[in-house]
Amino acid sequence: MARVTIDDFFCKGCGLCVDACPHEPIELVATKGYHPAHCTDEDKCTGCATCATMCPDVAITVER
Repeated sequence: MARVTIDDFFCKGCGLCVDACPHEPIELVATKGYHPAHCTDEDKCTGCATCATMCPDVAITVER
């Protein structure tokens, strides 16, 4: 099972990772006055790392 880690400090909530992910486990969550990305269901993640590739701020780490 893959593990997705999203650093809230670097994530600006652009949503590119949400659009890029083919399995849709990532959502934007309203906290702290902005909307950082959050992995809601790691069981859906296949570890393809498309989300991490699309992230312009390098805020996403995918471990397989």
